[in-house]
Amino acid sequence: MPRLPVKKIRKQMKLLLLLLLLSCAAWLTYVHLGLVRQGRALRQRLGYGRDGEKLTSVTDGRGVHAVPSTQRAEDSSESREEEQAPEGRDLDMLFPAGAGKLPLNFTHQTPPWREEYKGQVNLHVFEDWCGGAVGHLRRNLHFPLFPHTRTTVKKLAVSPKWKNYGLRIFGFIHPARDGDVQFSVASDDNSEFWLSLDESPAAAQLVAFVGKTGSEWTAPGEFTKFSSQVSKPRRLMASRRYYFELLHKQDDSGSDHVEVGWRAFLPGLKFEVISSAHISLYTDESALKMDHVAHVPQSPASHVGGRLPQEDTSADMLRPDPRDTFFLTPRMESSSLENVLEPCAYAPTYVVKDFPIARYQGLQFVYLSFVYPNDYTRLTHMETDNKCFYRESPLYLERFGFYKYMKMDKEEGDEDEEEEVQRRAFLFLNPDDFLDDEDEGELLDSLEPTEAAPSRSSPPVPRPSGPRGARSHPCSANPSPPPGRGDPQALPGPELGLPGSPPLAALLGPSSAPAPCSGAAAPKGGRRTGGPQATQPRPPARAQTTQGGQEGQARTLGPAVPTVDSNLSSEARPVTSFLSLSQVSGPQLPGEGEEEEEGEDDGAPGDEAASEDSEEAAGPALGRWREDAIDWQRTFSVGAVDFELLRSDWNDLRCNVSGNLQLPEAEAVDVAAQYMERLNARHGGRFALLRIVNVEKRRDSARGSRFLLELELQERGGGRLRLSEYVFLRLPGAHVGDADRESPEPAPAASVRPDGRPELCRPLRLAWRQDVMVHFIVPVKNQARWVAQFLADMAALHARTGDSRFSVVLVDFESEDMDVERALRTARLPRYQYLRRTGNFERSAGLQAGVDAVEDASSIVFLCDLHIHFPPNILDGIRKHCVEGRLAFAPVVMRLSCGSSPQDPHGYWEVNGFGLFGIYKSDFDRVGGMNTEEFRDQWGGEDWELLDRVLQAGLEVERLRLRNFYHHYHSKRGMWSVRSRKGSHMGAS
Repeated sequence: MPRLPVKKIRKQMKLLLLLLLLSCAAWLTYVHLGLVRQGRALRQRLGYGRDGEKLTSVTDGRGVHAVPSTQRAEDSSESREEEQAPEGRDLDMLFPAGAGKLPLNFTHQTPPWREEYKGQVNLHVFEDWCGGAVGHLRRNLHFPLFPHTRTTVKKLAVSPKWKNYGLRIFGFIHPARDGDVQFSVASDDNSEFWLSLDESPAAAQLVAFVGKTGSEWTAPGEFTKFSSQVSKPRRLMASRRYYFELLHKQDDSGSDHVEVGWRAFLPGLKFEVISSAHISLYTDESALKMDHVAHVPQSPASHVGGRLPQEDTSADMLRPDPRDTFFLTPRMESSSLENVLEPCAYAPTYVVKDFPIARYQGLQFVYLSFVYPNDYTRLTHMETDNKCFYRESPLYLERFGFYKYMKMDKEEGDEDEEEEVQRRAFLFLNPDDFLDDEDEGELLDSLEPTEAAPSRSSPPVPRPSGPRGARSHPCSANPSPPPGRGDPQALPGPELGLPGSPPLAALLGPSSAPAPCSGAAAPKGGRRTGGPQATQPRPPARAQTTQGGQEGQARTLGPAVPTVDSNLSSEARPVTSFLSLSQVSGPQLPGEGEEEEEGEDDGAPGDEAASEDSEEAAGPALGRWREDAIDWQRTFSVGAVDFELLRSDWNDLRCNVSGNLQLPEAEAVDVAAQYMERLNARHGGRFALLRIVNVEKRRDSARGSRFLLELELQERGGGRLRLSEYVFLRLPGAHVGDADRESPEPAPAASVRPDGRPELCRPLRLAWRQDVMVHFIVPVKNQARWVAQFLADMAALHARTGDSRFSVVLVDFESEDMDVERALRTARLPRYQYLRRTGNFERSAGLQAGVDAVEDASSIVFLCDLHIHFPPNILDGIRKHCVEGRLAFAPVVMRLSCGSSPQDPHGYWEVNGFGLFGIYKSDFDRVGGMNTEEFRDQWGGEDWELLDRVLQAGLEVERLRLRNFYHHYHSKRGMWSVRSRKGSHMGAS
């Protein structure tokens, strides 16, 4: 038996250990390569980060890995196989819990792939959407399922040379060989490049991006400007295809482009744009209609339920309000409200029945209602630039602001004369402010040198021209007497601060406004910015050094020009008014600015330099610029100002940010208390008032006011009930007109309280029905994405409210991009009608055809539009404000701006449009319906023409701004394929 060579083994022990280590390394390498081929890499995870914090991995349950945001991006040249999500881009932040109405539904199974798909990729375009960040694209209502255009592109470098759009490019990448590959994306503006571990869209990961805020951009081919542009190396195999997705957002400026480059992970190689040889389609969409969306991939990059976290909006209208859900409260039975109030005739004097109205003049006969409590429909967050809610003119606010509402507190040591100037400068309305004849000219002259710098839109005030020796300068030693009462310059009205009054200079114009005595002293540059340059020659040098003479000249000017003592510093003279502030900012003595400016063009540059040197050597001269004196201890007095009291119920067509008129609380509480007193007297105190939910008042100064009273009541031994009734507060001594005599019901006189105050009564023929059917009439043509959205919103309205007493009537003008009838059948609507018309789109004809299809004359037809976001209480609002033979309803919709959404509304109220109109079918037929003859080949203006006839028929038109009632921003390019479009008015389309 051979013996074991122990001695030899001992001698070769080191070699054996080395052989064992090499064998283990080879085995581990083999296992690692096998896992890489299966799409999984062998990773060694570190338990702690650089700063000692614990790192935890995040997955979405499907193996999609997202590295936490605590990891920082390292240098792009470092080889790391573990791909980390950029900061703030993990799945939990992209798709927070509760974000979006639909659940996450990532696409795992891809459609069958064909060899002919190579050479191009899918391209989806979302047009007319503002913003430069990819997050703005995700906020688009139709992203990602319903793009404006579906097409293809042959390489990953696209530049449409357009503005305000978003792109979604997706498909497969086919690597040329096995190995580590780096990707980079460049774009103007932001973009994101997502790559999957395989061909599944659900496994897509964000590997490179340009910016997050919309302000970042790169030049074409600039692949290394930002560290986030370059991805970490990724191991790809030539035998496989990888799903990718490229998102791009372009705003309204810059050279739009987006491109994706790649390179092998080797030193010195440059990025090359991925060409057609290495890409392929995700699927062929050429034969699909726009409403076919089952094939559209849904990935972590573009899932329909995912939205970036919304910033906190500043819109007050988004705060919860009891009005939004009050319709869900059971309404009181009509039998319980009988005989609570005495009946009375209702015939308001503002109704213009049979009154001849000129074309489109019905807008002047529409009045607004007052609302309590505040519904916050005033767009306060849009008043940064648009301050039309305040009565002052924009020019006045730009120059003087709101200082006239402030009264500066008197400081110790101030003289009475200075206080008088200050008081007049801030234009307070009291009897002492009105000027005497001898003070008119003095005030005008004192205001001249203290006016703010002219705005960009107003031209500079020219000086009177004429011979130098003959012209009469207001700053001369012998000034001309102040203008008399007949002089236009002596008009005191605009200077008294009446609401909405412009300043005097704005009324008189550039030619008649008084010229200032002297401009502000110019700096060393020698130019003055407040007025035109003088052209007189420089006076003799002794005139500049004789300061005593100048001071004497300034004293002889009298009260016309307030001056500042040249021996006092700015700090020693506190500023107590807007006038004084202007004086301290330019404490120049009369004539000095002119002398400096007149000498600008005289002499050679060397003379100017010598003059400057001599001035610097001599020290600071009088009349130079001084630092403004700021009195941080200045206080003021102000009274509470309710700008709502300055508004009237006239339909103001000039201001589109103001909300509904506000009803004073005392008046609303008094009406509710009267009604509750009568109600409990009728039912023995069975009901208790919980809160006043809504009160709407339509004022008639001749006969009384009509109120819509909505109260939440608690029934004794029962639950909460909703009271929503019209009542009338008739003025004592008011008599009915001829319109009331036509009514067959008796018209008893309104009862009056013992104290002579009016009492509530029940207006005859003014009760709204809660169970009336509402028909939404909508004409459509080639608007697949908007039709799908509208039907989805209507289905959601039905599911949320449980209200089945409404119907959708779609009038289709031969839409080619979708099967409208099939979409109606599949939508979960309680009732619908489909009407097909041929020819060109005609809004008036479509609306008339939809109304004609409604058989019940005692139902409400609501002339509607596709691009509307409805609040949950829209059905209740339409029913409450439509009364057969009495009321029609024209709610004001808020037009969203480009890039805005209902969650972050920015826009304006469409105060001019009456295209959204609710009316009973019987009343619609009685006024003649739509004007289909005149508005055959156009739309715009048909709503105003209908309004004229509705008012002439004796109906009131209720005009209210509805909370959360929006018109989506949408593209109008090729919207209806209209042959011609006359007129500029768009209604509410």
